[in-house]
Amino acid sequence: MENENSSNSNETPPSQSLESLSISPQPQMSVKERFDIIRSIGEECIQEDELERLLANKPQPICYDGFEPSGRMHIAQGVMKAINVNKLTSAGCKVKIWIADWFAQLNNKMGGDLKKIQVIGQYLIEIWKAVGMNIEGGQVEFIWSSEEINSRAHEYWPLVMDIARRNKLPRIVRCCQIMGRSEQDELTAAQIFYPCMQCADVFFLKADICQLGMDQRKVNVLAREYCDDIKRKNKPIILSHHMLPGLQEGQEKMSKSDPSSSIYMEDEEADVNVKIKKAFCPPKVVEKNPCLEYIKYIIFPWFNEFTVERKPENGGDKTFKSFKDLADDYESGELHPGDLKPALAKAINQILQPVRDHFNNDLKAKELVKRVKNLIIRARLDYTPTAASVQHAAGRKSTGR
Repeated sequence: MENENSSNSNETPPSQSLESLSISPQPQMSVKERFDIIRSIGEECIQEDELERLLANKPQPICYDGFEPSGRMHIAQGVMKAINVNKLTSAGCKVKIWIADWFAQLNNKMGGDLKKIQVIGQYLIEIWKAVGMNIEGGQVEFIWSSEEINSRAHEYWPLVMDIARRNKLPRIVRCCQIMGRSEQDELTAAQIFYPCMQCADVFFLKADICQLGMDQRKVNVLAREYCDDIKRKNKPIILSHHMLPGLQEGQEKMSKSDPSSSIYMEDEEADVNVKIKKAFCPPKVVEKNPCLEYIKYIIFPWFNEFTVERKPENGGDKTFKSFKDLADDYESGELHPGDLKPALAKAINQILQPVRDHFNNDLKAKELVKRVKNLIIRARLDYTPTAASVQHAAGRKSTGR
């Protein structure tokens, strides 16, 4: 289902620093070196000793990542995933990226229209190609859930049913965060089934490592608990990456319903400049500062440095080689938001330029993004919020039934 689009010599190539992460492991790379690369991805790892044993005993572990095609791609999903996948492949892992089109349908994305959801999935893959994800050499495999489940239904559905049979309903409902839902939301029967299926995916794809965001932690823990239930010794290792916040104060997570809270992968340069200029960035405050989080989790992993341009009377230009040095200067007041924000916007625009070039110069890609934008607009026009979703958005508990 993946479309191969022609390349264009006028496009800006992906950053060399990102490409350096896509080199296959050298024979002299030790288990510790591979462990350090893989462990650097996760804000949390369950369990580190299991990861070390896995790397010592298996030359090419299988990592599972998945995404629900549901709309535009923000920078965390686009750039952070490319960084993480390239780190995994550089450490010798095979990465299976599960295109969860059936799951998006279960979650009623794009009105539950599978064909529209699959168009979104094609668009997301196209972005990862353009930004520099290393998909050559067979170490990264995109798998469409609808196709794979249908072709191996005799393996998949008994597994899903067994997971469902062994868990009580409250345990499954606690996993609803994985769908961007709350336990107070009025869930459909399909959405109750969703966590059982996602738990099954881990075993269906024969994953050694679950590399997903912290918001997916509960269902990954469910997979480990299922191993206890069936007396399986080798449990999937959970490697949960950090969740980038929205750009506005108090936004713990990027929101697709609020375009100002996120940088999107095909945002124009002017859009990025405006969003960063308006972003929450209190002077001398490092914790819960979205601008500094962007620098820590996107800019430094991408460029390995961060340059701030300042007038001579303000100390002149300065290149930071570590996030700690930057954070220290910011906390002391040596580095001001008025100097940091333009530098951040410039770095983000440099990362996104190859994506813009691709969607502007490649005719198939250009038509694809146009279709996606039209689908998203239509989905918003057709969306009718339920009483439960309105109450939840307003911070009140749903009355339920």
